[in-house]
Amino acid sequence: MPQNSNISIKFEDISKILEPLIRRVMREELTKMARQKPGIFYLEPEMPLYKDMQDLRRRKAKGKIDLYSHEEVWGE
Repeated sequence: MPQNSNISIKFEDISKILEPLIRRVMREELTKMARQKPGIFYLEPEMPLYKDMQDLRRRKAKGKIDLYSHEEVWGE
């Protein structure tokens, strides 16, 4: 006879399990997409993200920026 069993798990526990997996899948899929269609992602010069990227490039060139390591960003 089949038994019914209820398993209780907290949202925080599910989040801790799923977040690293989702990050990894997203990173892999975005990398694959960028390789297959290199022109798909384009920023217009008037876009705020474009300006932020320019600022990051300038600060990096001057040595005035600290970037997180791969491990710090992705938790791997």
